[in-house]
Amino acid sequence: MAAARSDDVRTQSPAQPAPREEDSTARGMTVNTPLCFRGKNILAPMVRVGTLPMRLLALDYGADIVYCEELIDIKMMQCKRVVNEILETVDFVAPNERVVFRTCERERHRVIFQMGSADAGRALAVAKLVESDVAGIDINMGCPKEYSTKGGMGAALLSDPDKIESILTTLVKGICKPVTCKIRILPSADFCIACPLSEQQVGFCLCLCHPVGVAFFGDCYLVVEDTVDLVKRIEKTGIAAIAVHGRKKEERPQHPVHCDVIKAISEAVSIPVIANGGSHDFIKEYGDIETFQKATAASSVMIARAAMWNPSIFRKEGPFPLRKVMQDYIKYAVRYDNHYTNTKYCLCQMLREQLETAQGKKLHVAQSTQEICEAFEMSEFYEETTALFEAKKTSLETKKQDEDDQMEDPNVIKMAVRFDKREYPPQITPKMYLLEWCRKEKHPQPVYETVQRPLDRLFCSVVTVADQKYRSALWDKSKKLAEQAAAIVCLRTLGVPEGKLCEGENHLINKRKREDQEHLNNGDHGKDLAEPSHKKASFAEESSDMNAPKMQW
Repeated sequence: MAAARSDDVRTQSPAQPAPREEDSTARGMTVNTPLCFRGKNILAPMVRVGTLPMRLLALDYGADIVYCEELIDIKMMQCKRVVNEILETVDFVAPNERVVFRTCERERHRVIFQMGSADAGRALAVAKLVESDVAGIDINMGCPKEYSTKGGMGAALLSDPDKIESILTTLVKGICKPVTCKIRILPSADFCIACPLSEQQVGFCLCLCHPVGVAFFGDCYLVVEDTVDLVKRIEKTGIAAIAVHGRKKEERPQHPVHCDVIKAISEAVSIPVIANGGSHDFIKEYGDIETFQKATAASSVMIARAAMWNPSIFRKEGPFPLRKVMQDYIKYAVRYDNHYTNTKYCLCQMLREQLETAQGKKLHVAQSTQEICEAFEMSEFYEETTALFEAKKTSLETKKQDEDDQMEDPNVIKMAVRFDKREYPPQITPKMYLLEWCRKEKHPQPVYETVQRPLDRLFCSVVTVADQKYRSALWDKSKKLAEQAAAIVCLRTLGVPEGKLCEGENHLINKRKREDQEHLNNGDHGKDLAEPSHKKASFAEESSDMNAPKMQW
């Protein structure tokens, strides 16, 4: 499938419902006002899962806010912002042409860009890069995985409150969009604070005291004072909300979520607290979201794995059958040119225990987006969509060419020509002929200015000779071919031979032969053997390019 894609597939992609009441006034949020973090159901940031198809699907099913997967600041700083006219997306593209982050107008007022960073300056640079295309910026302070913590990011930040304060304060002051962060609860102290039985472990305190900052879990006490203190300090930076994953750094999904700790945090601060971590113990259907919210006294709920397994968890009316959800996801994946490996990964997370079924085995062997569509009996959709992509690409190319023609300098002489090396003797080119003619007529050597068109990456070159500009009306696949075509236009306009085989005796070749014979007669055999005449001809052409100005890309 081509890298660029069309947007005109609305009849094929999942329905995009009209804005719900919360988009206007019912829940205090409009697209023109700051994002509200109270009373929201939120798609959590998930590595490899939170790409554009999943975010859009979650919004379709009822999510209020969606977070993208964590993206590292250093990687994002290398990206350039590109408007993809075919997909109608905004892409942040790495130097290797890989799309690191893709977003679209559909989610612009709902998507939070989550960043991995351990440096305030880098965080601000990335935030400014994406600010106009997202609804807010989040700093990941909860991921316990090594790829995040090894650079001092993620959960590693929890041990450095000064750095947390620096990053968040810099962002709040430096951008206009809301700033949030996502943390985990801090480790418990070694012994129960203010406890007369000071030798007892906090986790299994046998005393009857309930000192401030200790939450009760049946027979288990957990110190939350440090976490609350940290959140209060974070609140002072001016952030709009804080998401709390109710587990410690070393705990995993199978460990119980500490609702009482999230509740203690919610009651200690005035900013919205977003509760996260309830998929395992609480959230199995839509009604459970409210149960988790009440258990934590949080302002909003953030859902990760339950949404990864079936994003229609956000539907008030109840979840859709898994097959429909997967087909809806595939439509968005095709529609937005999602890489097939990412699409395959997300579908595997949905299938879970069904991976060994016939459907799962077909998905397992799929090695392209087309094969994934075949596995889910969606080949017709794939073919129709790709046909629309190509039609839009062609239309945009034609429109771009017309715009180029309208903006063209009227003083540039144009012809529709291309350079075909099969029509010329070996090592003889129109550029060489043009250079020789300029020397003979005592003109400055030709100057080539070459540009590349972003849409299709084709090249066009303009050559200036004796204050007159020449170019081919056709765009070429390389800079060298474009320059040769420009030289042909100039030579034909001037009525000067261009060196084609059909022109008969080639004076440039004869000139080189005479020069070779002169070198031989002068005894300069070694140099001629090392550097034949055709090499000298090539060097003459190359030297003219070396003196030309830098190409404008």
